[in-house]
Amino acid sequence: MAGLWACCWVPSALPALNTRAVRCWLFMARPMPRRCRWLRAPATRTPMSLPATAEAASTAERPIASTAQLTAEQVLLDLQSTDSGLGGDEAARRLAAVGPNALRTHKASPWLVLGRQLRSPILILLILTAGLSLFLGDATNSIVIGVILVVSVGLGFSNEFRAERAAEALHSRVTHTVVVLRDGTACQIDVVDLVPGDVVRLSLGAIIPADIRLLTSKDLVCDESILTGESLPVDKTPVPIAGNASLGDLACILFMGTIIQTGSGTGVVVATGGRAEFGKIALGLGERQPETEFQLGLKRFSFLLLQVAVGLTTLIFVANLLLGRPLLVSLLFSLAIAVGITPQLLPAVVSTCLAAGTRALAKRKVLVKRLVCIEDLGDMDVLVTDKTGTLTEGHISFTAALPARPDVSEAGLFVLGLVSTEADYSHGTVSTVGQNPLDSALWEAPAARVFEPGSHRRMDIIPFDHRRRMTSVLVADVAGNQQIVTKGSPEDVMVLCADVPPQAQAQLNEQYDAGARVVAVATRSAQGMSAIEPADEQGMLLAGFLVFLDRPKANAKESLVELASLGIRVKIATGDNAKVAEKVCRDLGLVSGGTLTGVQIDALTDPELGEAARETTIFARVSPEQKARIIRLLRQQGRAVAFLGDGVNDALALHHADVGISVESATDVAKDAADIVLMDKDLGVLAEGVREGRRIFANTIKYVLMGTSSNFGNMFSAATASVVLSFLPMLPGQILLNNLLYDTGQLAIPGDRVDKEQLQTPSHWDIAFIRRFMLVFGPISSLFDFATFGLMLFVFNAAPGEFRAGWFIESIATQTLIIFAIRTRRVPFLRSRPSAGLLWASLAVVAVGIYLPLSPVGAVLGFDPLPVPFFLALLAMTVVYLVLVELAKQWFFSRPVQQRPAVRRRGPFHHVHRRAARFSVPEPLRSP
Repeated sequence: MAGLWACCWVPSALPALNTRAVRCWLFMARPMPRRCRWLRAPATRTPMSLPATAEAASTAERPIASTAQLTAEQVLLDLQSTDSGLGGDEAARRLAAVGPNALRTHKASPWLVLGRQLRSPILILLILTAGLSLFLGDATNSIVIGVILVVSVGLGFSNEFRAERAAEALHSRVTHTVVVLRDGTACQIDVVDLVPGDVVRLSLGAIIPADIRLLTSKDLVCDESILTGESLPVDKTPVPIAGNASLGDLACILFMGTIIQTGSGTGVVVATGGRAEFGKIALGLGERQPETEFQLGLKRFSFLLLQVAVGLTTLIFVANLLLGRPLLVSLLFSLAIAVGITPQLLPAVVSTCLAAGTRALAKRKVLVKRLVCIEDLGDMDVLVTDKTGTLTEGHISFTAALPARPDVSEAGLFVLGLVSTEADYSHGTVSTVGQNPLDSALWEAPAARVFEPGSHRRMDIIPFDHRRRMTSVLVADVAGNQQIVTKGSPEDVMVLCADVPPQAQAQLNEQYDAGARVVAVATRSAQGMSAIEPADEQGMLLAGFLVFLDRPKANAKESLVELASLGIRVKIATGDNAKVAEKVCRDLGLVSGGTLTGVQIDALTDPELGEAARETTIFARVSPEQKARIIRLLRQQGRAVAFLGDGVNDALALHHADVGISVESATDVAKDAADIVLMDKDLGVLAEGVREGRRIFANTIKYVLMGTSSNFGNMFSAATASVVLSFLPMLPGQILLNNLLYDTGQLAIPGDRVDKEQLQTPSHWDIAFIRRFMLVFGPISSLFDFATFGLMLFVFNAAPGEFRAGWFIESIATQTLIIFAIRTRRVPFLRSRPSAGLLWASLAVVAVGIYLPLSPVGAVLGFDPLPVPFFLALLAMTVVYLVLVELAKQWFFSRPVQQRPAVRRRGPFHHVHRRAARFSVPEPLRSP
């Protein structure tokens, strides 16, 4: 479809930092007047340095407000372009000169990943200290530490980089295209290949791909809320602006990232990438793809542990110096404790979870465009959807023509319906491609085969739009009689009729009660007219009703039950009559919380509608703008709102939702606007996607809880013992080896099973919950460590090497096996079985942990052999430890404070990041 963006599966990109833009956006997040006075054009603009062949592309030298004061012809002259667009060679030269129209980069950089692995100052200090120790003669311990660190960093790097490569491949499969004129011919190109001077065609639902000066427009209205924070749309016209004006008043400029709410137009690109107004804001947030809420939460958690580690490390270091231990030994030991506390493989675990989730969703026929979408999908607790194709089969069939007047026959009414479609029947053969489903159903009906195209000549047409909800045509028959035929929603068409037969409303109600979709047809004489406009739609005579049937889906009821079990409330937003929607919901067992029509919605203020939308289930006869308004108000209540739509009229709502969902059979503009594409328009498939998103969060949190219980407890025990004992309870290299073995076993967590109750509601990051968990289960871990210390000292009279070997084995066994208790709120194994991968990985880690102190390399690592009775005591202690943890777990999760849902937090930049993600390339960005 000309002027629409297409979504297909191919590559994308990103730019530099602009703190001024961030400050502007922070200010924008607050309420502001209708015209935003802060949106002033910058006084100066950094000029693009272009070669002589592309100098004209540098309209960026001119402030955008000045560009708006020029006529369209002057702007084209400045850009050395024409209304037929650029030539292909010239466009290529300009692209090479100014760079891609990109705001994000999705290239996986091994150096950045390695830098993240090494960015911990504690880790760097440990490496330097180990090197100094090697230089001073302690070669064995230093080499052991070095090898363990290399293996640990390498393990984290390989897993995280592999996940980043998967994310890069995912982004590279998705491209967003735009229709431009090149060499005078309309063609689709990747949005990142736009250059200043390109002439672009845009229509309903499109996201503006760059800052554009309008050349022509038809009823063009834009949603600029991404820039201004204002919900009211802005009228756009090519007329130049007189005098100075703020950016919010530049009616002839289309700003990058904003959405066409109605109408269409053409324009010439004046600024791309980071030179566009939206680009400056997006680049102010960074060039990389945004971190997920998982990753941001984990960053906060890691910072919490880092604070604990720094404090603990400092105390241990000072205490060991006061006890007279060597400086380097004390420093190595305290730094090893800090490394043991910090979750080094956490980024790898999260990235692996997200990448695995993408593959799992693909198998379930759910295609995600960005990794962050997986989290958004699991976060969903409200789904707003049309009923056609989701609750119903989506195959609409014509069933009957019901004349409203005696002088109109069924066959005559059917013919009036045919001639008032938007299909071109003048050549005989009629294609239903691109037509709305109701018009297609008319042409596919058996009665359409006998229609004589030459019997009616179309002279003019007023296409369907979602405000009027009708189509009107001016037609003439073979005798030369002209009439206007109007076809549309009965409520809107009947208002235009001068004399509605008394039985008509009863006929209509009967069909609505049966769940049928109904279209009204009205006519009036139009002799002597050659064209029509909406003002001519008056004084009509109701001819009758065309009846259509769209049966409920066989599996829709089961899918609704499935979504309800996941804590998702389904709301219907439809252009159909309220009675039809209510009938479908009753047939499917969907309990309605009430119905609001488009007329009622317009009569409500935002606070009133927000309150009503909370409980209302059905929104009938709603326009695209009303759908978007409903979604916006639901989001303001803290709900995570998904919207499922497949038509051009759904694009606005898809952009406003937290997660936009479309289907493979949808229009290009709907697929382009969506974050997630379902290969089947099936709510059951969507439910599977939600489960996968929640499964990822549940498995990620398992690793976090491990780090805050046994891992933290063991490091605390080591710190305490180092002060009490006359020798170090574990050597630095032994601590790092313990941590490496433990982390290796936990890499199997992303593939673990998740209990059904963990999927029933969205889970959000809750640092307070993690802190409470740490304060309960950390001391339990330390308690059994102290019991091991007592056993080794007072029962076995262990030497330092034996003590270290005994505690190393006990620490690995309890720290690793505790995952089976922490991974579920049920009784482990009996009521919740772990995945085979996690089970065998954990047992393998325990086996290696027991073997190493007894192996030939045990002496090199600083271990001495242990007596056999120790292992019997270890088995008993491990069993008691796991039982005590299970009892503590039951008590902990039964407390009311643990059952409160976490508050969902989403910053003001979420939609900016989401909108900017479409302008992405797999390469570093140039500075604008």
